[in-house]
Amino acid sequence: MSNAAPAHKRILLKLSGEALMGDDAFGINRATIVRMVEEIAEVTRLGVQVAVVIGGGNIFRGVAGGSVGMDRATADYMGMLATVMNSLALADAMSKAGLTARVMSAISIEQVVEPHVRPKALQYLEEGKVVIFAAGTGNPFFTTDSAAALRGAEIGAELVLKATKVDGVYTADPKKDPTATRYDHITFDEAMSKNLGIMDATAFALCRDQNLPIKVFSILKDGALKRVVMGEDEGTLVHA
Repeated sequence: MSNAAPAHKRILLKLSGEALMGDDAFGINRATIVRMVEEIAEVTRLGVQVAVVIGGGNIFRGVAGGSVGMDRATADYMGMLATVMNSLALADAMSKAGLTARVMSAISIEQVVEPHVRPKALQYLEEGKVVIFAAGTGNPFFTTDSAAALRGAEIGAELVLKATKVDGVYTADPKKDPTATRYDHITFDEAMSKNLGIMDATAFALCRDQNLPIKVFSILKDGALKRVVMGEDEGTLVHA
């Protein structure tokens, strides 16, 4: 085993709420969250500073709420609260695994989580704590992908890691097309022109403007997170 240094010092990991469900229909699957935390712990032990943005789709999706007659802004606020629940579950699992996690929320819920304060977040990261950014951007109409891009830029992350169920970006849906091949890397402009749907347009534009590369990888694949952090050939890099 080589003692190679990680390729990245500070990363922003974007987890979807759906990723926490495991094989369940909704909610938080304990075994799944524990496995994810083990992957994150392995990376922090290498000295990498980790911040996390988590979605809420396993509990409530703002977009879905808006489509069934609910006011879109109200639905989005409910979605943000769902991400707070996920963040608390993730932080709890982290503390049980011996990590120190801090949940910082873009919506003020003082008795439960601390507010998002940038200098404090940076201090926590430098102290080796995992910072979990909850409640998206704190604004309706913005996705948690946009929150990941925003927080990544804000903390000066070197890379946004988008954890998905597929091990990268493919030329076509690998489940439907057996000839689909994985891109090792692709530029922002190529990804946009090919409409590959890696992130929504707002999140994508923010990453491109801030020259913040995105790595798409599979959170279901054991050791993939560590391989990405070590700079190995894993997933797809989207860059300027």
